[in-house]
Amino acid sequence: MKKYNFNAGPSMLPREVIENTAKQILDFNGSGLSLMEISHRAKDFQPVVDECVALIKELLSIPDGYSVIFLGGGASLQFCQVPYNFLIKKAAYLNTGTWAKKAMKEAKLFGEVVEVASSADANYTFIPKGWTCPTDIDYLHVTTNNTIYGTEMRKELDVPVRLIGDMSSDIFSRPVDVACYDCIYAGAQKNLAMAGVTVIILKDDALGKAPREIPTMLDYRTHVEKGSMFNTPPVVPLYSALETLRWIKRNGGVEEMDRRAKERADILYSEIDRNKLFHGTVEEEDRSLMNICFVMNEEYKELEKSFLDFAIERGMVGIKGHRSVGGFRASCYNAQTVEGVQALVKAMKDFEAMH
Repeated sequence: MKKYNFNAGPSMLPREVIENTAKQILDFNGSGLSLMEISHRAKDFQPVVDECVALIKELLSIPDGYSVIFLGGGASLQFCQVPYNFLIKKAAYLNTGTWAKKAMKEAKLFGEVVEVASSADANYTFIPKGWTCPTDIDYLHVTTNNTIYGTEMRKELDVPVRLIGDMSSDIFSRPVDVACYDCIYAGAQKNLAMAGVTVIILKDDALGKAPREIPTMLDYRTHVEKGSMFNTPPVVPLYSALETLRWIKRNGGVEEMDRRAKERADILYSEIDRNKLFHGTVEEEDRSLMNICFVMNEEYKELEKSFLDFAIERGMVGIKGHRSVGGFRASCYNAQTVEGVQALVKAMKDFEAMH
């Protein structure tokens, strides 16, 4: 039976990315050595890093004056590394979910933090609007896509300050105006690579302003100066990122990824809105194209486990909703296919017909 992977992360990757990476794990560039055992300073590996950087700059149209680095630790390490490097006196955070809240908690260790707005009281079912951005802050931090709750900010905010963006779950799914940001960071295990590498895009002239001693490993300047080679980078995840970036470019870049994301989401949201058993969990204007969350209507609540079992029998993987929301979550990152979404829709229709 064919499997359809809707896991929220680590998530589905293009099959050819997996196959090409697997080949290099067996024999890297004909060297007779595995990608897992080569030196990160080997002459054959440096081009991997260089091409990754070049493709990221090309795909996101990154302007001059920005650097791209690769680190470990995921987005969770960035929750503290960002304020360590950028918080001088005061920072502002938009609280749109679990990960934004975690980032805000870490920032409070380094200076004053203002929560400009929150949708926590409504279980994060919308992106807050109508709030005023302070002008006396070092940066405004936003989480552009909220994997748990299924909300997404699909364009840059019009604010009078520099932005820092956690784009872990929607980077490379749409065009981004990088010039609005001092820093963009993303754990890779959604749209970029297998887990283990984090990409960080940094505005060079924003670095070195923080009034504190920063440990060498946590200072962004260390990794910019050393080209991500200050210590051993996550070699295999970095190579899988290269294969994914090549795949995105071959398939039309972020503009085409955006078109595909809208197509998939339209198909699934249309069925959620039509089907008498289900309803979406977030306000329509803030619906994520990456993480599509829905629950059983109250009168059919007792059928939740039955539908989950039914969908699993049809080959659906990873559609159980996060415990904070319940119900179901279909994560539709770049590698997800229209075929996969249509298979889920058919399962929803067939289950409706049964009940």
